[in-house]
Amino acid sequence: MWSAFANPERFERLAARLVPWFGWGAAILFAIGLPWALIISPPDYQQGDTVRIMYVHVPSAWLSMAAYAGLGGASFVYFIWRHNIADLAAQALAPIGAVFAFLTLATGSLWGRPMWGTWWEWDARLTSMLVLFLLYLGYMALRAAIEDERLAARAGAILAMAGLINLPIIKFSVDWWNTLHQPASVIRLDGPTIHMSQLWPLLVMALAFTALMTALVLMNVRNMSLAKRAEARARRRIEGEGT
Repeated sequence: MWSAFANPERFERLAARLVPWFGWGAAILFAIGLPWALIISPPDYQQGDTVRIMYVHVPSAWLSMAAYAGLGGASFVYFIWRHNIADLAAQALAPIGAVFAFLTLATGSLWGRPMWGTWWEWDARLTSMLVLFLLYLGYMALRAAIEDERLAARAGAILAMAGLINLPIIKFSVDWWNTLHQPASVIRLDGPTIHMSQLWPLLVMALAFTALMTALVLMNVRNMSLAKRAEARARRRIEGEGT
């Protein structure tokens, strides 16, 4: 079933239908989530209004990891089956994931200053998130440095797949080492420890960012696929005229 979407034209038609739905979904969810998170939700009894950074920081952290999982998965599909749409998906995910990783680091630094008394600490969670950001930059730099498109795609796929080992390190760093970063408070086997008045706006914001990322990825993959097919047609036309 999934192999059917390796067909560029079929994927482009599907993406054209889905992008408006995810785009408008993101807009509606942000319209609900932003005032709920920044105005309506109560301040934390210890952190006060500083806790509102959480509504950007946590979704950004989740999506930076999800985007890299998608990058690694798409790279694996391309490396094994040579599906060009998978390679385009990997290319589309990399800059978007890098932005979310940067937002995670930036908002974490802003949140950490009043809570920990420092902008940065070489903490296991912070360091592994920095490694994730560097992996995104490394993937994009590697692809840009290699002129041969197929070789660049294969080299990037190998780097992306190797970097997947960092995801469980990020997730379990707070359990494996003594860190300043707090342990998980939402995704836990015994249930969330965060109060519902803060959990619900957090989930709405997470859905909003997820819908936005999905719309951007689909739109970018579709645009790249259209551009590649246009280039291929132009090349064939030039070759035909030359003969």
